[in-house]
Amino acid sequence: MQEEKTNVTNEEVSDKISEEVKEEMKAQENSVNEEAVDKENSNQQEAPKKEEKKGIFKKKEDLEKKKLQEENAQLKDKFLRVNAEMQNMRRRMEEEKTNLLKYEGEDLIKRLLPIVDNFERAIGMDDTNLEDEVSKFLSGFKMIYGNLNNTLQGYEVIAMDSLNKPFDPNTMEAVMLEEVEGMEPNIVVDVLQKGYTYKGKVIRHAMVKVSK
Repeated sequence: MQEEKTNVTNEEVSDKISEEVKEEMKAQENSVNEEAVDKENSNQQEAPKKEEKKGIFKKKEDLEKKKLQEENAQLKDKFLRVNAEMQNMRRRMEEEKTNLLKYEGEDLIKRLLPIVDNFERAIGMDDTNLEDEVSKFLSGFKMIYGNLNNTLQGYEVIAMDSLNKPFDPNTMEAVMLEEVEGMEPNIVVDVLQKGYTYKGKVIRHAMVKVSK
């Protein structure tokens, strides 16, 4: 009888221990499940934060990229403008150099023109009643004038034909106005001093009388 009571007690103890083990295992399982749920919740909470940070970084990267593109466009535009200015300056310098070489004798020719004027006045004299000696001098003047005129033409110095032409302020200077019967207004009726061009460039305007 005593032995049976002991056995029952042992069974009870064994059952109690088994229950305690089950409860402990269940508690551990619940704890593990709770940790898993907490971890999952934590991950779910951190995910939007990571996405938000990622979005901020991307936005910052896009802004920096846009800024670099704008700076690059500005530098390119500045380079193009500076290059265009240099090209224009180089072209102007070449043109000035060409003009200097082309018209290098302009000052000398301008000084010769008054001499040509004097020759023209001399040979314009009426030599019908002149003595032979004076007539010979006049013939010499005419020859010198012809040679001088041919030399000037050889250097592309050309006297402008202004008489009976419409007045042109680009090549003429009106010093007198005169009303001429039967003549339209603004027509050159007399050339007081010839105008000249040098290689196509006007180096002296013609002094003219114009109809009104």
